[in-house]
Amino acid sequence: MTRIPTALLQGASNFRDVGGYRNVHGRCVRRGQVFRSDHLAGLTETDLQQLKALGVRHSLDFRGAAECAATPYAIPGVQRVALTIEPTVIARMQALVAQGVVPTTEETVDLMRETYRDFVNRNADTYGRFLKHLLEAPTPQVFHCTAGKDRTGFAAALLLSALEVDRATIENDYLLTNQLYKRDPRLEGQGHPHVMKVLWQVQPEFLHAAFEAVDAQHGGMRDYLHGAIGLSPQEVAELKRMLLED
Repeated sequence: MTRIPTALLQGASNFRDVGGYRNVHGRCVRRGQVFRSDHLAGLTETDLQQLKALGVRHSLDFRGAAECAATPYAIPGVQRVALTIEPTVIARMQALVAQGVVPTTEETVDLMRETYRDFVNRNADTYGRFLKHLLEAPTPQVFHCTAGKDRTGFAAALLLSALEVDRATIENDYLLTNQLYKRDPRLEGQGHPHVMKVLWQVQPEFLHAAFEAVDAQHGGMRDYLHGAIGLSPQEVAELKRMLLED
């Protein structure tokens, strides 16, 4: 059964605990340690107190430079760590529009699939730094991008994979974005409705493209974590020790 999280913050529509899932060995991912979210620039004073009560000390920000400039934030007691991944799919869309090309729904889905393959193959170092930061600062942390759906979605999938949560459960968590994220036209920009619908939701095909790249090009998740991501077997074991209940 899909677990629908309780909304914890008023000013972040896609904020949720990554914990609570069981892995293939029946061990449960600890709650209250790692959270995922959309951007944190709209938090209320009550939200800030809630983050403090949760003990969050670091926010890991996957947004690009322009996104950070458009919606900056500073949260007392929380260190923001830049893990920049520029939103290349938007740039590709803009290039097509500038040429007078309106992508079909299928072409837009293909662009998103390519974006997820890029996460695997071009952004592995950044995602490696994400996992290493969880190890290096073992206090509650939140990671996010703008909508908390693509860069954040793959980060959550990667973390849960390292903790040996099965892919069906990971996909269910990933798809919760379609129920939780409240679209903001000010951040989305202008575009044809069928294109924007693809860009600002998540689909199983997107995540499948990432997993297919991991399996076909990197020999599976274990080899990917130890290879391109750069975690040693000891670091993966430590991540499990930290984030799985006994």
